[in-house]
Amino acid sequence: MIIDFHIHLSRPEHEHPWVLEWARGNFPADMDLEAWMEDILTPKGIRNFFQENAIDLAVGLAEVTPITTGWASNEYVGEFCAEANALPDPKSGSRGRLIPFASINPYIVNEMGKELERLVNDFDFRGIKLYPPYQHHYANDSRMYPLYAKAEEMGLPMLVHTGSSVFKGARIKYADPLLLDDVAIDFPGLTILMAHSGRPFWYEQAFWMARRHPNVYMEVSGLPGKKLLEYFPRLEELSNKVVYGSDWPGNPDIQRNIRAIQALPISEKAKNDILFDNASKLLSENP
Repeated sequence: MIIDFHIHLSRPEHEHPWVLEWARGNFPADMDLEAWMEDILTPKGIRNFFQENAIDLAVGLAEVTPITTGWASNEYVGEFCAEANALPDPKSGSRGRLIPFASINPYIVNEMGKELERLVNDFDFRGIKLYPPYQHHYANDSRMYPLYAKAEEMGLPMLVHTGSSVFKGARIKYADPLLLDDVAIDFPGLTILMAHSGRPFWYEQAFWMARRHPNVYMEVSGLPGKKLLEYFPRLEELSNKVVYGSDWPGNPDIQRNIRAIQALPISEKAKNDILFDNASKLLSENP
C-alpha cells in the first residue's frame, strides 16, 4: 500500500505563468500541458489517476502563495477533496482518496489559529502546509506560534517546505530545517514534517532534526528515490521517521520514485515504513 504525502491540486488558472513554463520542461515538448491539467485535475480525473497508479491515499495541498507560485485556495482544495472522496469506486474500494492540507498565509490572515479551526470544521482539513520561502517568513517567527498552538491542540500534522525552490520570488533563507528546532521544542505535541528534507544544502541538518526530535519527520518529495542512500547513508536507521511524497505533478511520473525506493538495498520493513506505515500513523488513517 502507498500513501503519497505531497501532491498539488493547482489548476492552470491558479498558477503564475512562470510556474507553468517550468512545468512544461518536465513533460514532452509536444504535449499540451494545460489541456492535460484541465482533464486530470478534476475530482473524477484525479481519483481515477490515483487508482490506476495504485496510490491508496494522497495528501492534497492548498497553496496560498501569491508572490511566488499562485493561489489554490483552501476552499477550492477542501471542496475538491470532498467531491473526489464521495465518488463511488466499486473496483478498488477506498483507493485513491484525498486528505486536504490547508495553507494559511500570515500576510493575509491575522487570526491564523481561528482560521485553521474554521477550515477544519467547514472542510475537514486534516493538516497544514507551511511555505516559508514562498510566503517570506521564518518558521520560528513568533507571529506563527498561534497557528502552531492550534494545530498542536487539534492534533494536526504540519508539513513545512525546507530547502531550495526554482520559482521566481522564493527566498531560500527561510527554508533552513534548523529554523524548526525552536518550533519542535516549543510545541512538542506538534508533528512536523520537513518537506524535501532540506534539499540540497541541508540534508545533514534535516537528518539531525529527525533524530533529535521525536515529533520531527523527514519527507522526501522532490528527491530522486534512487539517490536517497547517497543523500542519507543512514536512511534505514531512521526509516521510522521518513515519509514518501511525490510532489506531483511537478514530478509527472508518479510511480518512478516509488519503484526506486522499492529497489533500494534496505529492508522490506524500512520500505514499508517510508511508503505507507509512517504516514498512516501520522494521519491516523486506515486506507
